[in-house]
Amino acid sequence: MSNAAAPSARSPRRAVVERTTKETRIRVAVDLDGTGVYKVSTGIGFLDHMLEQLSRHSLIDLEVEAVGDLHIDFHHTTEDTGIAIGEAVAKALGDRKGIQRYGDALIPMDETLTRVAIDLSNRPYLIWKVNFTRDKLGDMDTELFKEWFQAFAQAAGATLHVENLYGENNHHIVESSYKALARAFRAAVEIDPRKADAVPSTKGVLGGSL
Repeated sequence: MSNAAAPSARSPRRAVVERTTKETRIRVAVDLDGTGVYKVSTGIGFLDHMLEQLSRHSLIDLEVEAVGDLHIDFHHTTEDTGIAIGEAVAKALGDRKGIQRYGDALIPMDETLTRVAIDLSNRPYLIWKVNFTRDKLGDMDTELFKEWFQAFAQAAGATLHVENLYGENNHHIVESSYKALARAFRAAVEIDPRKADAVPSTKGVLGGSL
């Protein structure tokens, strides 16, 4: 019988973030090792639908409760929700030790195909190659989806590339972008069993210069 000590259990990768400004009040809770359970309320129906997709297809448990100045427009709530979710993800990742770090996904949705690649490098960057032919989906301005992805990438410390390869239906284009993010993110946060004790970088830390 081996005398080697059993490896210690990994700490739960959970986090709660509360963000309050003069424009929004937001509470976010995440569990990176969840099963895709969600409870989302932002006051913006279409955004709720997208965040539910993000949770379901990433298997990250997600709670979002947001109250914002929707009487002005949806901008502040959309952007601040992206920030708060990103901050919660960054907090839950901690030193990012053991993660796969990279993920990518190619998601079809009827006539639409969207590709997302992510690097949880702690060096925020967004490439957004997504165009819309409508100004609104429901009551939501389509230009706000880029704002959400930018806010999420910045706060989560993610290099994020989102590219819609083709598509006609604007709803499908947006939804495939969130589903592709979910699947790519799911891969990136997975623990690598061969290097669960190491930060996935030759520098020994994620962030800073290349």
